[in-house]
Amino acid sequence: MFSVKANFRYLQAKIPLMIDFKDKIYEGAERRPSLWDCRIPVDAKGVIIFIHGYKGYKDWGCWQLVEDKFVQNGYGFVKYNISHNGGTVKQKIDFPDPDAFGKNCYSYEVFDLEKIITETKRILHDELNSSIPIYLIGHSRGGGVAILEAAVNQQVAALVSWAGISDIACRFPEGEELEFWQQDGVRYVENARTKQNLPHYFSFYEDFINNQDRFDIEKAARSLTIPFLQIHGDMDSAVSVHEGQELSTWTNTTLEIIKGADHTFGSAHPWSDSDLPEDLEEVCQRTISFFNKLTF
Repeated sequence: MFSVKANFRYLQAKIPLMIDFKDKIYEGAERRPSLWDCRIPVDAKGVIIFIHGYKGYKDWGCWQLVEDKFVQNGYGFVKYNISHNGGTVKQKIDFPDPDAFGKNCYSYEVFDLEKIITETKRILHDELNSSIPIYLIGHSRGGGVAILEAAVNQQVAALVSWAGISDIACRFPEGEELEFWQQDGVRYVENARTKQNLPHYFSFYEDFINNQDRFDIEKAARSLTIPFLQIHGDMDSAVSVHEGQELSTWTNTTLEIIKGADHTFGSAHPWSDSDLPEDLEEVCQRTISFFNKLTF
């Protein structure tokens, strides 16, 4: 029989001080492999899953510095590439697989997030013997996806939207432009930084039409029963601060506005500075304060 002291040494040997890996492969929507990162200290107060936005990826700009910030403040942090963001497991930066980008849809993004939540929960239970809460942070379109998932997934304990969208339907073309898209089967959007013309297949729109109730962000937001924080820059030209105000109204919560901040809160890709931009630093600090006040 183990003594108390011996048993403590046994537990120390079995439970790591931190789960720490980068670029691990997970199987996403349609069994497409993609990459995820995970750092969870054994004494973490909670673990955050970060969902990147449209034309984004987990290694974009300042996202690694964001991860560092939250881990330094006592939180686990998980970030991942959605399976059809245009990257591959060998080329994770930018969009080497435009066909995968073209096939992406909201059903795939929700599937990927559910998969990452399940894998995170498994690590907490099996490897850390921990029951700490799981939180979501979504940026831009990732904020919308986070709301859709948090409304139906009881494993999510709190939610933060950074410049998150409040509506999906308004982002699709209408009238003649929609008809041309249907006729051609594909429409293209330029990536301003890489100068790539990236495709969107018409199946993207069909997926939304076939699942309009599931992808109704207003309905999902109104049904939320967990703590919710939304932060938006008032100089955001990609997702208007009005969308943050809508989310605030639907959830009866306060919108925190960063004066003068743009869509990425001052960050860009590539980012060579070792510090976060001032606006994104403020966003992180407000988010950490929000999480620190939560008790379960």
